[in-house]
Amino acid sequence: MLQTKDIAIVILNWNGKALLKTFLPSIIKYSEDAVIYLADNASTDDSVAFVTAHFPKVILIQNTENGGYAKGYNDALKHVKEPLLCLLNSDIEVTKNWLQPILSEFNGPDPTAIIQPKILDYKNKSNFEYAGAAGGFIDKYGYPYCRGRIFETIEEDHGQYNANTTIFWASGACFFIKNAVFKSLNGFDESYFAHMEEIDLCWRAFNSNYLTKYVGASTVYHVGGATLSNTNPKKTYLNFRNSLFTLLKNADSNIAFKLWFRMVLDGVAGMRFLFQFQPAFLFAILKAHFAFYSNLPRLLKQRKQLPKRSGYYKTTSIVWSYFIKKQRQF
Repeated sequence: MLQTKDIAIVILNWNGKALLKTFLPSIIKYSEDAVIYLADNASTDDSVAFVTAHFPKVILIQNTENGGYAKGYNDALKHVKEPLLCLLNSDIEVTKNWLQPILSEFNGPDPTAIIQPKILDYKNKSNFEYAGAAGGFIDKYGYPYCRGRIFETIEEDHGQYNANTTIFWASGACFFIKNAVFKSLNGFDESYFAHMEEIDLCWRAFNSNYLTKYVGASTVYHVGGATLSNTNPKKTYLNFRNSLFTLLKNADSNIAFKLWFRMVLDGVAGMRFLFQFQPAFLFAILKAHFAFYSNLPRLLKQRKQLPKRSGYYKTTSIVWSYFIKKQRQF
């Protein structure tokens, strides 16, 4: 029977003193006997010294370079032995008893490997937060969406997603995973650097017959965009590139058609940015596609090696449902 002391809360940090100062107190206060780690990605500010001086309970892991979210966690988690991992963004406020419902689900009859709590917006606490909301799904062409958030439409929380349920992917903002499962899947794909690596990991977990769950009785509040804003073209580049990586590596069948149609849809998105007088985002999509082409040999090799499983998507196309049929809620 797993207990709170079996949880390692691992916070990845890069020059995040202000965030740590704001959010570490709630994590320490409400995490009882859980072991708290700060995994520092070679910060150049004084965030490490600040945590060492003010939060001696926190165990420090110092990475030698800033490898982004993926490599940063892969490097840090080699030093973590607890059976349950909680990968927690530095801009998350946790709440009282947030860990107990998570433990109850892990200790339940289902062979659950990954869990996400309810993620609400720190700046508007009645609304779901963009990065994860009430659990993620993916469509036929590799576009991710969430219960409570589809593209830019975000729902208010009225308790409509309180029940525990199986989901396809859990948000990296607050990501619980069994340590043994993380290691069996060889962790995150470090070529992603940041963004969508958790979706790739959850897809590989799904294809290996692991179960991912959403637990609505556990709530956290996420600032979102604290390290890379949604208005930054680099984020657009990483999301489009990594989404293509993920689709090619993990989708079960008809991959040539899916990729071709995905190219068409990405082209439409690029033209939309152009008509909105945002050429930097169009160039970010083009750059993402060229990066995808240059990585094809490696991705095809991974595709051949990884297991596949059907039944991963809930709808034919979320783009069609959202933009043509005007479906705005899950």
